[in-house]
Amino acid sequence: MRTDLLALTTDALAGLANRGLVKRATRDLDGVPPVAVADDGTVEAGFADGAKVTLPPGHGLDTANCTCGAPGICRHRIGAVLAYQRDHTSAPATVAVPPGWPGSVTDEELIACFGARTLATARRMVSGGLTTRVRRQAMTVETPTATVRFLVPGELGFIDCDARAESRDALVVIAVWAFRHADAHRPDDPDVTVDLTGQADRQTVPAETAAVAAIAGELLRIGVSSADEVLTAALRREHAACERANLRWPASALAELVGQLTAYGTRSAQHDPVRVAELIAELHARHHAAGRAPSRVLGTDEPAETPLRQVRLVALGCRVGHEPGEDDTGEADTAEVFLAHPGTETVLAVRHRWTGRTGTIASRRIAGTTLGSLAAGNVVSEAAVRSAGRVVRFGAGRLARTTISPLGESWTELPHALRPSVTEALAQLTGLPPRVVRPRVAAELVRVMPVTEVRQVRYHAGAQRLDAVVADADGTVATVSLTHRAAAPSALDTLADALAGEPVEVSGAIRRARGGLVIEPYAVRTTDGVVVPDLATPAGAVPPATGHASPDPLAAAIEDALTLLAEAAHRGLTRLPPTITARVTPITGELTRTGLTHCAEALKAWSTNPADPVTWLRAEIRLLTADELH
Repeated sequence: MRTDLLALTTDALAGLANRGLVKRATRDLDGVPPVAVADDGTVEAGFADGAKVTLPPGHGLDTANCTCGAPGICRHRIGAVLAYQRDHTSAPATVAVPPGWPGSVTDEELIACFGARTLATARRMVSGGLTTRVRRQAMTVETPTATVRFLVPGELGFIDCDARAESRDALVVIAVWAFRHADAHRPDDPDVTVDLTGQADRQTVPAETAAVAAIAGELLRIGVSSADEVLTAALRREHAACERANLRWPASALAELVGQLTAYGTRSAQHDPVRVAELIAELHARHHAAGRAPSRVLGTDEPAETPLRQVRLVALGCRVGHEPGEDDTGEADTAEVFLAHPGTETVLAVRHRWTGRTGTIASRRIAGTTLGSLAAGNVVSEAAVRSAGRVVRFGAGRLARTTISPLGESWTELPHALRPSVTEALAQLTGLPPRVVRPRVAAELVRVMPVTEVRQVRYHAGAQRLDAVVADADGTVATVSLTHRAAAPSALDTLADALAGEPVEVSGAIRRARGGLVIEPYAVRTTDGVVVPDLATPAGAVPPATGHASPDPLAAAIEDALTLLAEAAHRGLTRLPPTITARVTPITGELTRTGLTHCAEALKAWSTNPADPVTWLRAEIRLLTADELH
């Protein structure tokens, strides 16, 4: 009995090929005669067009033989599996899971299946450190650039990997190693983050991070206002060095810091002193934390980009903006579209920039379609490339291999991790490492939240913010909150209209505030379809203001402290006026009154010696962490 073929579900077959092939094979199934099964389990199937398929035991569909000559997995191979399942409906479809599978697979078995050269490639990929996520219930391993899913217990031939063929086998080997490591160290945890490294001496901190921390310390000492082209050039050199060393996250932070300095030099509105201070603290934090978990804190030596084979993505809306054009002349429109990848339970982002304004932002062209269609559609592509930071792009010149279809009710089919309840979303936020040392991935906390009731909608005129209290099926409430932005002048009106109708689900970035859940919305699905506030034309008006927003003393105290530290970084710790330390006392008092005594002590310790970068960094990092958790 070929239990491996019986265990292949429709979703599993779609993962191995694509849904179009599965649907066509299903339609043609009535014309397929009964399959023949040899004594050794080999399955043979014939088709009306003359094609013949042979499925030997112990092999996957990609290595099966079909006389049609089509490259890859064809509809005949899918049809042979479906025909076998049709002919054996009375047989049990479950497969006994071998003990410890797939971590129990030995290196000798891996060599027999994939070859010694593949294992050597896999060892090189993890030699500098590689962070993976093992999800036992889904039999899935996530790497920074691809996801591996074991479809049939005990069968290495039936594995779904969204990377291209050239890196697939090595990633499967790495996935087996990740399960093996998780079984050895945390056998009872259903969801485990695993750091795969080479020799123990790989835990030493790379020299590049020390150089990065030194140059960031110099910027903190002299201040952004005094930084010249020499210092900016030094930051660019360190960025290039981190790229060469495959230190993805420090390189990304350095690139953003250089952009902030450039924005300040051109007097651009994109410059944000508070963000600059956070980037300086982040670069130091990653350097000091690198010794404990180098791959997780610094990024991995995975390729910067990984081509994906045919992938299906579900749009979750978008966020639009403006930024200065070339040489700071005029403005360019920007958009970030969020796409859920159900197979990997992750959210990816597509970023685009347009210069010159013609037509509405929703009509701008991207990936062979309009922004409005992409932000509210299903995407199937064979031209997608994913970066380590979960930013996806579609290959130029291959647009025919990317198709967009209406979204429909695809949100309801998303995996539970991407469509949690309010309580589950709060649990996902609990226990996250501080942002300054987390992987720098796009759309990290974008989720879809089911909505069963809108209890209150309020517009705060002073803050230009719309807040709506919504409840899920359990009656647990969350706040949908959107602030007016010039780049999306109609977003508040459109959101108010959608919430006044019959909202079913809201997608957006989740965060914790005042002990509850806050969602910054990117799209709303109503009974009439999906609405993207940043793109849609309003049909009504924002509700009248219903009073002032109640102040949050804890958030206000943290904001005041971070603003003060950012001002110090902007001026330079060695160039601060004596009056700046006098402003510390009332802020520490507020921090103490709101219960943040350790933050108050850290800020006070810095004020006793304002030129000391160590105490500044301690205060900045502690306050940034408190800001995430409050």
